[in-house]
Amino acid sequence: MLRIVGRVLVLGIAAVALYGLLPQLLDVWGAVPRLRSLSVVWFAVMLVLEAGSYVSMWALTRVALPQVSWFVAGTAQLVSNAVSKTVPGGAAVGAATGWRMMSVSGVEKGSAGAALTATAIISNGVLFMLPMVALVLSILGAPVPRGLDRVAWGGAALFVVLFAVGFTLVRFDKPIALLGRAIERVARPVMRRLHRSGGPTAAGLVRQRDLMVDGLGARWEKALAAAVGNWLLDYFALVAALMAVGVKPRLSVVLLAYGAAAVLGMIPITPGGLGFVEAGLTAMLVLAGVPSPDALLATLAYRVVSYWLPLPAGVAAHLLFRRRYGRNYERPPASGAAPSAS
Repeated sequence: MLRIVGRVLVLGIAAVALYGLLPQLLDVWGAVPRLRSLSVVWFAVMLVLEAGSYVSMWALTRVALPQVSWFVAGTAQLVSNAVSKTVPGGAAVGAATGWRMMSVSGVEKGSAGAALTATAIISNGVLFMLPMVALVLSILGAPVPRGLDRVAWGGAALFVVLFAVGFTLVRFDKPIALLGRAIERVARPVMRRLHRSGGPTAAGLVRQRDLMVDGLGARWEKALAAAVGNWLLDYFALVAALMAVGVKPRLSVVLLAYGAAAVLGMIPITPGGLGFVEAGLTAMLVLAGVPSPDALLATLAYRVVSYWLPLPAGVAAHLLFRRRYGRNYERPPASGAAPSAS
């Protein structure tokens, strides 16, 4: 009974949130006819970048679980991603779905849970590094070059920066402790205003880092590279959307807007942050100096390739996995440690 009440409550909150965000959603989807003005070439570029982002995530899974095939890694990620983006608060359900598919394919349940938890920690860690890297780039004043070849060089440089920051935080205790104490100072007054105890701590951050390293072992460097590639290619899909509408954005400002939108996408109120991402990303781009009509169109184009197109891909992946492994993963799972939805 309590479970039913809880689900009804979650659905009610999601409905209220979507209703409040409806004007922003209508503004974004009002730009649908303008999609015809974008070059097919730019859409192809966005699709290739987004596909590369997903392949990087599959590679991250295979780094954590070397015994998993590309087929299982790909189908499990596509299905869990589709579930996460269609169910309110679906991150936990999506993670459990991916874990169950892994276990059905023959992976030991405890190993799958520990490895998937570790990949979630390192992936989210890279995400939360983006604002810090954007701040450094804004100080350096790094713009996005005009040509695609130069954008590629800029992406390579950004990959090196993100990997270096991640490597430092994982390899050495002092930098992550300093970062943790800075987060504590920022979070403490916020928690006091909310009249809540606890909050992020330096010791908790170090424990999460150690948990990730224990789960990945000596493979954490490859996992870090795959996680950086996942977020970076997705970010460049947004850059491509902006360039498709004729905007020449600054690398640091778009990175900050992207990081904020990605965090909004993790809000467990609406499926996949629907509405929150559209409103937040558009607003951030406008603050960055992008004209409002262009910001709406770029946001719509980016969300088409990053949110909507992967949904039917998830359905196709579900059918392919079921054809190979049967309906076992649709049954209630046996005892085992499911991964946490970080």
